[in-house]
Amino acid sequence: MASSWLSFSLSFLLVLHGTFAQQRYQQQQGECQLNRLSPQEPTVRIQAEAGVTELWDPNNQQFQCAGVSLIRHVIQSRGMLLPSYVNTPLLAYVERGQGFYGIMQSGCPETFQSSQQMQQGERGAGSRFQDRHQRIGQFRQGDIIAFPAGAAHWVYNEGNEELVLVVLEDSSNNANQLGRTSRRFFIAGNPQQGQQQQQQGQYGGRSLRREQFQSGNVFSGFDVQVLAEAFGVDQETARRLQGQEDQRGHIVNIQQGLRVVRPPFSQEQEEREERQEQGQYGPRMNGIEEIICSAKVRQNIDDPSRADIYTPHAGRFTTVNSLTLPILSFLRLSAARGVLYRDSIMAPHWVTNAHKVIYITRGESRIQIVDHRGQAVLDDRVRQGQVVVVPQNYAVVKHAETEGCEWVEFNTNDNAMINTLSGRTSAIRGLPVDVIANSYQISRDEARRLKFNREETLIFRSSGRARSSERVAAA
Repeated sequence: MASSWLSFSLSFLLVLHGTFAQQRYQQQQGECQLNRLSPQEPTVRIQAEAGVTELWDPNNQQFQCAGVSLIRHVIQSRGMLLPSYVNTPLLAYVERGQGFYGIMQSGCPETFQSSQQMQQGERGAGSRFQDRHQRIGQFRQGDIIAFPAGAAHWVYNEGNEELVLVVLEDSSNNANQLGRTSRRFFIAGNPQQGQQQQQQGQYGGRSLRREQFQSGNVFSGFDVQVLAEAFGVDQETARRLQGQEDQRGHIVNIQQGLRVVRPPFSQEQEEREERQEQGQYGPRMNGIEEIICSAKVRQNIDDPSRADIYTPHAGRFTTVNSLTLPILSFLRLSAARGVLYRDSIMAPHWVTNAHKVIYITRGESRIQIVDHRGQAVLDDRVRQGQVVVVPQNYAVVKHAETEGCEWVEFNTNDNAMINTLSGRTSAIRGLPVDVIANSYQISRDEARRLKFNREETLIFRSSGRARSSERVAAA
């Protein structure tokens, strides 16, 4: 009786959490009635001075179903994505490169400040110039970075290679009250100078996501005299704020490199981890400074030592969720990193409480997705740079062949829950042998083999038996 009550309580809490977290599942009728899925590539490129932004078509039925959109920034060395804010939470994956970023929230303290001695060394003796600004964070390949909705932010590439950021925009999040489209508001530059290149497919009608990189910054709509008064500057400086003569686009080149006050990477990392160990991000959070201003927003998921599931000859799977990066409970998003070696399989499974967006970062994998009718809505090889959406509860299996496969997936819940169909923790493993035998009309011995043959949990090496059977059948 107690066990039944506990199960009921846990189920009730899960439903309650999903209800209050966000109204994602109250989608318009028919949005997730997907009869066919297909791998997606970017459809539009917006070229700027120091990089390019690529957009996936937000009107595609898969993205409409999940209530998300996807973009990819490719930023050249010493390139900076100009400061902007978005009406949706963002979750970014650093596919390649390194750099640093800033997130600005009104009310947060200016904790990074330069000393006069440092500035004297850089600008000459006698200079009394000082700078103070909000915290800056550094990132490297494999990092997940969380950006709260409405928080102004910028990104700079300090490495010698291109920086590639894959960014999920969660337009169905309850933080967004501007409809089911994400909108980026620039606070600097003149993004409309970027050159648009249509790649493949067409956006239906007018696209707000495309326009966000092809319009002026927010200051350009204000009266120059009002801006001058608001900032206490002359009208010429106010006109520069509007950026109407800026020809660089939304990603600009910093020829001399960006000089900002920031601690060494290792020191910053150690300080954040120390604060986390002291419980700063735990249940004692009680104000904007602890929840937003000082919150840890970055975590690396490429490090093999952090893997949640690791099979030496098959691959690994690493998650980041609200338990490991608490700010994600505020954004209601999570992510995972998967690596499959050659001839390895990620067990058939479904996610009980989230849609997931899979972006292939290397190699390719045969992905099969099955809906509630038992029909395969996708059976295709998905390769590097392509994206596929797996709707909530749809069953999916991945099989990496010759080259292996690596991917990152974004989940529309801060603690996405996986249920497997094969393996040691699967639904089949939880059934009595006699239930299996009678359900599938097989002998009890066959039922035992079906239930106990796989001791792995999620990732395992292909035995080759299935392909051998295919060859025999073809002969």
